[in-house]
Amino acid sequence: MSIRRYAAAATCAVVALMAGASSASAYTVTPSFALGLSFGLADPNGTPPGVNRDDCKLTAAKPRPVILVHGTTENRLANWSGLGPRLANEGFCVFAPNYGYYNNIPALNYIEQNAAELSAYVDSVLAKYPGVTKVDLVGHSQGGMMPRYYIKFLGGQNKVNRLIGLAPSNQGTTLSGIANLAKVFGITGIVEQVGPAFAQQIKGSAFITNLNAGDPTPFSVKYDMLATNGDQVVTPYTSAYLPGGTAWTAQNGCILEASEHLQFSYSARVHTKVMNLLDGRNRALPCNLVLPYV
Repeated sequence: MSIRRYAAAATCAVVALMAGASSASAYTVTPSFALGLSFGLADPNGTPPGVNRDDCKLTAAKPRPVILVHGTTENRLANWSGLGPRLANEGFCVFAPNYGYYNNIPALNYIEQNAAELSAYVDSVLAKYPGVTKVDLVGHSQGGMMPRYYIKFLGGQNKVNRLIGLAPSNQGTTLSGIANLAKVFGITGIVEQVGPAFAQQIKGSAFITNLNAGDPTPFSVKYDMLATNGDQVVTPYTSAYLPGGTAWTAQNGCILEASEHLQFSYSARVHTKVMNLLDGRNRALPCNLVLPYV
């Protein structure tokens, strides 16, 4: 979940990847997490192109604002420099907060507190559009799971039409076995010291158990969970899925799609799937070579 280990790769990739960025659209779509991370590290409070525009007008085809919810240790610029401008270019009104700061690192605070911040943010976005009562949420990793707490316990069912999770930690994660190893050696406290949200996302945690008790997809909210079988953070990758929600794996029908957890939110195939879910269109899903980390 740490983003800093990719900074060196971002520096090497910038020149090559800029050539692949969209030049025909109104807002430049960043093609990779490595490049998006470099932006996020350079400007932690920055906003992706086309995102958080107060002058954006809703339409009959796109009647709700879309809120992007970043993952653990990421910020909105690192996480959404690809999907944010792509949605804006398609006419969506897109918003994204930074949230959950703990020791000056985003989304590390207690997930209950992060959900309360999301609640306030949703209210602030809806206030921009009198008469509009609901938003659509798209979240990555913790950002795809945490809104479920908002929906289930904080009244979000009245303000959310759809939740789309990108590699969400819905069932908790073994962190490729690291969390299980920590339990065996009794060192889960070290994980907790890094930040509460880390410990709360471990498979079998009290938070995950409480969140999934009863109906995991309550109320009339639509739940769509998207995953990659190359995920090395939310493990096993099927932990992203929810009984009662739709499930989609990016590799189905495209063996070239090799994105791992962080690159997943930059995949054009994933972006197209998200757009189709949001506005009900049937755009053809691209099947381009996507490498795990670039």
